[in-house]
Amino acid sequence: MAANDSSVYANDDLIIVQFFISLFLCINFLLITVFFMKDFFYTTMRYIFFALTLMSDCVILMLSDVMLILTYFAYTIPTSCCLIVYVAVSVYTYVTALTLTAMTLERFVAICMPLRHRELCSTRSALHCILIIHAISALPDVIFLSIFSAYVNRSFYTQSALCSMEIFILHTWQTHITSAISQFYFLIMFITITFSYFKIMKVAKAASGQNRKSTWKGLRTVVLHGFQLFLCVFQLWCPFIEAAMLQISLELYTVVRYFNYMVFILSPRCLSPFIYGLRDDKFFVALRSFVLCGLYKKELSN
Repeated sequence: MAANDSSVYANDDLIIVQFFISLFLCINFLLITVFFMKDFFYTTMRYIFFALTLMSDCVILMLSDVMLILTYFAYTIPTSCCLIVYVAVSVYTYVTALTLTAMTLERFVAICMPLRHRELCSTRSALHCILIIHAISALPDVIFLSIFSAYVNRSFYTQSALCSMEIFILHTWQTHITSAISQFYFLIMFITITFSYFKIMKVAKAASGQNRKSTWKGLRTVVLHGFQLFLCVFQLWCPFIEAAMLQISLELYTVVRYFNYMVFILSPRCLSPFIYGLRDDKFFVALRSFVLCGLYKKELSN
């Protein structure tokens, strides 16, 4: 009877996850569609970065959901396929975190250096930043793959196993290296966001009228980016926590993994649509116009 109850709870948990993933994917695809509808959005740096976070979140949601379903049904796949999925999720987790940091810097330039904003935050600069973000995001996985490939035979890639990070941890020091890189990235991003926050706060206190309102809104955006960044970066440490829980109990491992997935993977993905999809006036008007089939088209053009 207890086993049946446990199975029912597990099924309910999986259904809840699938509901939220489907909801967030639909919202993200809707916002991406709105982004490409108006040239102002895909020629403005902060909206380009916003679209990048949405696309990155979609990749993470879809691939992590595949891994979750495979684990839930105990379905094994070739380790080579699992490695590709793991690397993709890892890269785009860093992409999301670094893009949030870049968005914070863009707000810093817009508020603290308004005369240079057009020069520093052009479309060309945004595209260059995207390339740099992907290169920096891929670096930890290049290091991981270089170390990993030196210790396994080719036959390992043809074996089948449950898809999880644990199968790629051959030595304890691997986790130390990966953790050190994650912490270094987090430290740099934390310092960047903290520096931007205090600089914007200084400008906000000195501003007046409409500028003051706009500046304080930018400050709140930076705070939200910081919170979102914390959740995203903590996701990088989740596999190590889950591996430790697996050594204690399989049931505890399952509970912790579900909690981590809901809090540190799903939750940050609902903040991006809120920060720019609802809080940004121009994007909200465009979104409303699209959803209501152009009813507010005149308002958008103004």
